[in-house]
Amino acid sequence: MEVEEEGLRVLQSVKVKIGEAKNMPPYPGPNKMRDCYCTVNLDQEEVFRTKIVEKSLCPFYGEDFYCEIPRTFRYLSFYIFDRDVFRRDSIIGKVAIKKEELQKYHNRDTWFPLQPVDADSEVQGKVHLELRLSEVITDSGTICHKLATRSELKKTKVKRKTNNPQFDEVFYFEVTRPCSYSRKSHFDVEEEHVEKMEIRIDLWNASNLKFGDEFLGELRLPLKILKQSSSHQAWYFLQPRDNGKPIKPVDLGSLRLNVVYTEDHVFLSHYYDPLRDLLLKSADVEPVSASAAHVLGEVCREKQEAAMPLVRLFLHYGRIVPFISAIANAEINRTLDPNTIFRGNSLTSKCIDETMKLAGRHYLQVTLKPIVDEICEVHKPCEIDPVKLKDGENLESNMDNLRQYVERIFNVVTNSGMSCPTVMCDIFFSLRESAAKRFQGDTDVRYTAVSSFIFLRFFAPAILSPNLFQLHPHHPDPLTARTLTLVSKTIQTLGSLSKSKSASFKESYMATFYEHFNEQKYTDSVRNFLDLISSSGRRDHKSIEQPIVLKEGFMIKRAQGRNRFGIKNFKKRWFRLTNHEFTYHKHKADHPLYNIPIENILAVEKLEEESFKMKNMFQVIQPERALYIQANNCVEAKDWIDILTKVSQCNKKRLTMYHPSAYLNGHWLCCKTSADCAPGCTPCTGGLPANIQLDVDGDRETEHIYSLYNTYRTKLEKMQEACGSKSVYDGPEQEEYSTFVIDDPQKTYKVLKQIIAAVETLVMEHAQYKRNKFKRTKYGSQEHPIGDKPLQCYITQNSGGSTNSV
Repeated sequence: MEVEEEGLRVLQSVKVKIGEAKNMPPYPGPNKMRDCYCTVNLDQEEVFRTKIVEKSLCPFYGEDFYCEIPRTFRYLSFYIFDRDVFRRDSIIGKVAIKKEELQKYHNRDTWFPLQPVDADSEVQGKVHLELRLSEVITDSGTICHKLATRSELKKTKVKRKTNNPQFDEVFYFEVTRPCSYSRKSHFDVEEEHVEKMEIRIDLWNASNLKFGDEFLGELRLPLKILKQSSSHQAWYFLQPRDNGKPIKPVDLGSLRLNVVYTEDHVFLSHYYDPLRDLLLKSADVEPVSASAAHVLGEVCREKQEAAMPLVRLFLHYGRIVPFISAIANAEINRTLDPNTIFRGNSLTSKCIDETMKLAGRHYLQVTLKPIVDEICEVHKPCEIDPVKLKDGENLESNMDNLRQYVERIFNVVTNSGMSCPTVMCDIFFSLRESAAKRFQGDTDVRYTAVSSFIFLRFFAPAILSPNLFQLHPHHPDPLTARTLTLVSKTIQTLGSLSKSKSASFKESYMATFYEHFNEQKYTDSVRNFLDLISSSGRRDHKSIEQPIVLKEGFMIKRAQGRNRFGIKNFKKRWFRLTNHEFTYHKHKADHPLYNIPIENILAVEKLEEESFKMKNMFQVIQPERALYIQANNCVEAKDWIDILTKVSQCNKKRLTMYHPSAYLNGHWLCCKTSADCAPGCTPCTGGLPANIQLDVDGDRETEHIYSLYNTYRTKLEKMQEACGSKSVYDGPEQEEYSTFVIDDPQKTYKVLKQIIAAVETLVMEHAQYKRNKFKRTKYGSQEHPIGDKPLQCYITQNSGGSTNSV
């Protein structure tokens, strides 16, 4: 999150689908194949890495990545690496998309050519430079003009172990000869000569290795900027090195990506009151098709677009169950055949999908994750199609392996009723009651209405694509994916309660395999499970809550010095957070070396970089000491801070003040206090709520909904016309209006009018914000360095003046 000004937040996020690469150059050896992986980078900081696809020049990844972006950035980059067992992995090529150009590729599959990577082009960062023309009296008594430059980045002195070096050194360059100097004008005599001159600053990373120093970027600045003033200072983006050599086109292949970058400008909560109030009333509107939330589903191109922010907003305010109950009941009443209930991609089905994915994440961890991990790691052969059997495989043995996996998953699912989240059970109860009331002659509909979601849209997809449900970090390899597909198909069929299950399979080998499960005990288990999760009298079972792994992974921690004379060095450790404790281990499977009970976490905060000259550090503050940890990148650091804060939010002894820097050499670096137990000197940052219903930014979701309404403004107006047409003619609908569900034209028209009024108000607020931002923007400041070409064009268009003025 980036805060631009008091009262407004700028929140960035990115969602990437990494598809596949193709036509990469062969390896220069007899094998010619490569073992490749892809990384996602903010500028040059890696924030995600795919699995390695072995022995391919057209690797398929099929992986999704989402993150909140916690800092400013210039490029979203993707690097393809070739793994090398004996040497450093080599870079094949990259795709670098400027932040300003991300919207061009928004949410559509695009093939990007891979570009070569070299030291001259890999630059990032900025430099502050001061230039000043000074009068100097020479030894002979004449006056000449010299240029004084002050740069915070200069090679003269090496500043070690820092990403933000400060040099504060002055260098003089003679610009005009003494005989040509005139007080009347600095440039009268040699103006043409001076205008051709430039200051060039190169930034290097000093290295003791034989390969020499590493180029980090350069700045070229023409001296003509001093024509209007004898001094100039500004921040500049470092640029790639122009060595004058023509770049030869090289075909390195291409990479298929789908990128969704979002930048939300979120106002204070009261700005959204009219629109939010209108939305939250949706569950109580009769008919529900005349509600603001239902209207959003009608105008959006995809129902999923509307479902995501609506579900989060209603979860946040505890209104998700009545809203879904209302739209589900309306859809059931429009359904004519009980066999087609909830079969389409309606707003109801998409909202229930999204709710299950949000509220049921930990439920899936408890039920499926251990077995899915085993399937992904053990690689037992489970192929039961005789045509696809490999040499040496036995069909009966494979069927037995698959049968064991299905039995285990079936048992753990059907015995997990007491772990099903309450919000999901309340929704299932509502579905069951509405379906039974609508189709009173069908005794099975109360089960199929629930099983169509819990099995078909929850457990089966999670088994099929565990990486999309946070059950596995990467897309499974082809062999594992095949096993998961077979397991998912069988579990889906078991949960469907269809009359002729074997006949539901297209493949004869699946029908043969399924004969083992054609027993009444499986049907009875499914029915008992569905009865339990859709019962209004379901007992809350929190008293036997078992540990749930919330997050785990390798990070680097600083030794805490629990022994008085212990060495306080940095070590790589496996960290694991459950809803009970935070632990670290030497290796993933080892017993914990140290554990912190959740109730002992007093605060979780960032640690200033200058403490240890290390980026992405944070601290977990306990009663007796703080544990200092370095995450692998800025995104991971934010994720750990957020989830640790969330699980410890309700601790009674949470701190209100903390030390943002470390305690080193007998004092706190931030406030210089010598006592290691001294109270903090800085207020703790705002915490995150621990409740799933509150673990959502309600204002941000309302901003998303406003953006959707504004995007589909013409459809809102078309829907108003449809309401008028229905009210006046009440006859056959015009074809252009037939796509809208309008049960009450008068009520719907009134709500549409209120929506458009609320949207227009927010449009004006955003326009005013942009005008204010332009007035505040100082081109050449640290926040807006010179070299930002889109900003430069924007300022030129709006001011009609020079963009070099600071």
